[in-house]
Amino acid sequence: MACQTYSLLVLSVLMICSGWLGNCLKLPQLQMEIDKLKADFNSSNSDVAEGGPIFTDKLKTWTERNEKRIILSQILSIYLKMLEKTDKSKAHVKHISEELYTLKDSLRDGTEKMKYLMDLEKIQMGDLKVQRKAVNELFSVLQKLTESSSPPKTKRSQFQRRCRC
Repeated sequence: MACQTYSLLVLSVLMICSGWLGNCLKLPQLQMEIDKLKADFNSSNSDVAEGGPIFTDKLKTWTERNEKRIILSQILSIYLKMLEKTDKSKAHVKHISEELYTLKDSLRDGTEKMKYLMDLEKIQMGDLKVQRKAVNELFSVLQKLTESSSPPKTKRSQFQRRCRC
């Protein structure tokens, strides 16, 4: 039973994080269409529960809104690839795909950021020229890291330092 709600949960999180849920989507209607999709995939089979959820457990570690947008855009891409291989002549498959594409468009910045992260992995750090460039940028990278990790100062504390009452 719990496995049947995972896809709806992921979809709901996607829509809430993109700010799209309240605007256009009728979740009960989409739930009915997802139920039809579950029947298409025979997702009530007992092996579905084995190994736990695929996406929802991983979403727990992503706490910041921008982080969630990155991972959710990738999850959406996976769902869309899965649906590309299904029978699109069925109205419920077509409608779910359309809704997911609309959501994906609203998460476009997350997709671009994920592509950037993937490009970082491809950098040839064994190349001497790349190493030299990286060393030249090291101090700037560390500065940005310390700026982003230190808590921002509040105006109140700045005011208290100036005023010695």
